[in-house]
Amino acid sequence: MSQGKPPQGISTRAVHGGERRQRLGDALTVPIYQTSTYVFRNTAELIDFKEGRIEKGEYGRYGNPTVQAAERKLAELEHADDALLWASGMCAITSVLLTMLRPGQHMIITADVYRRTRQFCDTMLRRWGVEVTVVPPADMAALEAAIQKNTRLLFSESPTNPYLYVVDLERLADIARRHRLRTMIDSTFATPYNQNPLDYGIDLVMHSATKYLGGHNDLLAGVVAGSASLIAALREAQGVLGGITDPHTAYLLLRGLKTFALRMQRHNANGMALARFLESHPKVRRVYYPGLESHPSHAIASRQMRGFGGVVSFEVAGDLRQTSAFIDALRLPYIAPSLGGVESLVEQPALMSYYELTPEERQRLGISDSLVRYAAGIEDTEDVLADVEQALKVCL
Repeated sequence: MSQGKPPQGISTRAVHGGERRQRLGDALTVPIYQTSTYVFRNTAELIDFKEGRIEKGEYGRYGNPTVQAAERKLAELEHADDALLWASGMCAITSVLLTMLRPGQHMIITADVYRRTRQFCDTMLRRWGVEVTVVPPADMAALEAAIQKNTRLLFSESPTNPYLYVVDLERLADIARRHRLRTMIDSTFATPYNQNPLDYGIDLVMHSATKYLGGHNDLLAGVVAGSASLIAALREAQGVLGGITDPHTAYLLLRGLKTFALRMQRHNANGMALARFLESHPKVRRVYYPGLESHPSHAIASRQMRGFGGVVSFEVAGDLRQTSAFIDALRLPYIAPSLGGVESLVEQPALMSYYELTPEERQRLGISDSLVRYAAGIEDTEDVLADVEQALKVCL
């Protein structure tokens, strides 16, 4: 993958990265190539293609010019050789794990991860003969102690969901090198604006592009970035597994990325302001945000991140019902399970993501009834804070 920091700034790369100067019809924006198949002028061209003398399209499951433009841009943002788009973030994670792991092998994940990732590892991977060990988030000693002879992959989010623990990427990469293991980081909460895991020696970085990269809550996509050889192997697997991104989604992603850096500046600012406000409020028990000195991962986050994102998790001074009343009293954010868009979103994880579990089961997973996850959008900071203040005053 690329060595060192690219010469252009991240906003410049978000606007221009990966886009060829000459486009069909001299269009300024990358066109939507709405086609499922590509034609050959004659048999000689077909043979040239099959023998690798020319590059062109063949069939939509193996590539599309609009999708490829988005992949090139994302690769530049992540300082990677190449990137590969998938139908969703979960499709990216499950496809990579299915491609990299075989029955009888072992992987390690951290406990504080997206529940569907954990569910896939706990159920389907185990059913197919892959062993999975879960270790505490950001605990590198526990992670190294869990390595076995058949271990092949170390996987974590950073920051994690929902408590925003930050993994020491340099140390993780060092552990992996010493034990000859692959590493993969879900960097959705950080984005390439705040963190570039590949620069620390991580092998693969993935994102739910549905979130900050798309930025407008209007698309579903996932992306994995890394070295040319690893992405080539994953691209070959995608042609079999079929979890591709369609050209219209890629176009929306390209359009969203144009303002990526500007949006992230406001997400970071709103997240930090909200976290500081909540930490000083008497009706809030605890705030989880790596930008605060009170967060266990603050020192690591300050060292390897340029900003801390727009997601703030916190526990209010109330029970399940009072926490729900607080959320219902908020006027600005929508109650919804996602994050990273221009609109602020809020959820009560005990009900949104873990409703089917008993209170005791939720407690074992570390999900309290009073936990709130607020994904700050790009609204004016003063409006976000005023709205949270009035809701706390009314309900708690």
